[in-house]
Amino acid sequence: MAVELPALSLLETRVLGVLVEKQRTVPDTYPLTLNALVAGCNQKTSRDPVINASEADVQATIDRLRGLALVIESSGGRVMRYAHNVERVLAIPSQAVALLATLMLRGPQTVAELRINCDRLHSFADVSAVEAFLHELAERTSGALVVELPRAPGARENRWMHLLSGPPALPSGPVAAAAPEERSTMTEIVALKATMNELRQELDALKTTVARLSAALGEEP
Repeated sequence: MAVELPALSLLETRVLGVLVEKQRTVPDTYPLTLNALVAGCNQKTSRDPVINASEADVQATIDRLRGLALVIESSGGRVMRYAHNVERVLAIPSQAVALLATLMLRGPQTVAELRINCDRLHSFADVSAVEAFLHELAERTSGALVVELPRAPGARENRWMHLLSGPPALPSGPVAAAAPEERSTMTEIVALKATMNELRQELDALKTTVARLSAALGEEP
C-alpha cells in the first residue's frame, strides 16, 4: 500500500534515482556499496544538477531513507550494500519507477526526452506509452507523484517533473501568463481572419452600391 511521504531533499531523490538506475544498468554490482552510491550521486553525466556530495552526506541520507523504508540495507561480503524499495512503498509499477528515477536524476523533461533518457531503465514503445504512465502518476488518488509544468515561453512542448520534493515553485507575472496567451494565439488569428473577410465583403458591397448610384446619376464612379 502506498504511504504518504514527507518532501524529500535533492540528495535523497538523487540517492533513490541512482539506486533505481544502477539496478537496471549494472545488476551484477547491485545492491550498491556506499562508495558506489557516492560515485553515482556525483556522476557528471546524465545528472541535472551535478552535485558533489560527501560520503558522510550520502550515509546520512541513506539512514533517513531507511527510516522511510525507501532504502533497504543488506550485508554482502565485507561491506554493507543498499537497495531501493520505491516500487513497494509507493505502490507503483516498475515502468513508473523508471520514469520517476529519470526525473529525479535529470530534472524536468518533455515526454520525448523522458522516452529517450529512460531507455536503459525501461524501453517504452512510443511517447503515448510514456504519457499514459505520467498521467497515471499525476492522477493517483493517494497523491500525485508528477506534474505537467506550464509551457515555457518559446517552448514547443510541456515538461514534467516529479513531486517527491514538493510542488514546483512556478513563476508569477508575465512569464506565468505566457502559457495561456500562447494557447489562445491560434484562436485569435482565426477570429481576425474572419473579421477581415467580413470587412472585405462589406467593402465590396459598398463599392457595388456606389457604382449603381453613380450610374443612376450619370456620373463616373
